[in-house]
Amino acid sequence: MPKIQWTDLPIALRDHLLDRARERKVAMEDLYKLKLWRESGPEAPDGPWYKDFGTFKLCGEGKFPKTFLLKGQAAKGKKID
Repeated sequence: MPKIQWTDLPIALRDHLLDRARERKVAMEDLYKLKLWRESGPEAPDGPWYKDFGTFKLCGEGKFPKTFLLKGQAAKGKKID
């Protein structure tokens, strides 16, 4: 299974992720949790997936992270532990 890709993202996707993190007001402490998880080298399942961090969710598809959701927003796909 491939790893989730964090570097060399398409510019539009990178900008979208940054915009959503700002709009959703993801706290610095939560972004640190994301950083630690990223450093663990998580694998990318086929199709849509999401990782629930408690105060926000990171959603993706295949090897790419796609967006941030707020705590109460429904995510689609396979939940990554």
